Amino acid sequence: MSTTLTAPARETVRAADRVAAARRHVSLGETLAQTMTMAWRAVKKMRRNPEQFFDVTLQPILFTAMFAYIFGGAIAGNVSNYLPLMIPGILAQTVLTTCMATGTQLREDMEKGVFDRFKSLPIARIAPLAGPMVADLLRYTIASGLTFGMGILMGYRPGGGVTGTLAAIALSIVTGWSLAWVFTWVGTIARSAQAVQGISMMILFPLTFLSNAFVPVDTLPGWLAAFVKVNPVSHLVTAARDLANGGVVTGEVAWTLLACLICIAIFAPLSVRSYKRHM
Repeated sequence: MSTTLTAPARETVRAADRVAAARRHVSLGETLAQTMTMAWRAVKKMRRNPEQFFDVTLQPILFTAMFAYIFGGAIAGNVSNYLPLMIPGILAQTVLTTCMATGTQLREDMEKGVFDRFKSLPIARIAPLAGPMVADLLRYTIASGLTFGMGILMGYRPGGGVTGTLAAIALSIVTGWSLAWVFTWVGTIARSAQAVQGISMMILFPLTFLSNAFVPVDTLPGWLAAFVKVNPVSHLVTAARDLANGGVVTGEVAWTLLACLICIAIFAPLSVRSYKRHM
């Protein structure tokens, strides 16, 4: 049984075929260039919407002061003794919470039809996804710098010096960028920006608070300590403490980087595949 297409339907099919035929293989160099173009677009968007920086400017200051004065005396006896334990934990929490906004903003752009314009362009499919994430590196850097800056104002003195502190910041930024692929994937499958935010909080907050970010592992019950020890966030926090407080590179850094690679290897392809389904 054959199907006869009307004239408008035939024109639609032909137009789609022409667009598909016009698409060509995009080289690695072109992909990088297109990604940076999308990153610059995201930076310009941030300049026009400075409220996007509220979370990375206010949260580190507020959380550092709040956690230090609430838990410092109870856990470490005083605030000064608690800061070397807490600041790397706040660093991890701040960067990971910041990357949660990546999926939310992606979903908002998709709802507004922004990505409908991108689908007609002969560009790499990963560029519209990776570009905003590259721009978000600026937000991670601001959040990390303010966390250590607030800690120093409160009396924290990193034993690892400038080198160890910068290494801890760099490691946290890499971790945040890799984890942002998870939230990017969530942004491509969720039905609304509010859903992305809810799902992201369900993923991130248990990982952050069920870690060694704010309390020593030996104070936890055995069953919880077992989970905390294998929690990727705990590896990041421990590595950041070793770098910032001691200036030493331990095996925790390797475990953290391995988790980052696994995260990118799994969720970057999933994000691109899910993104293509909406095109």
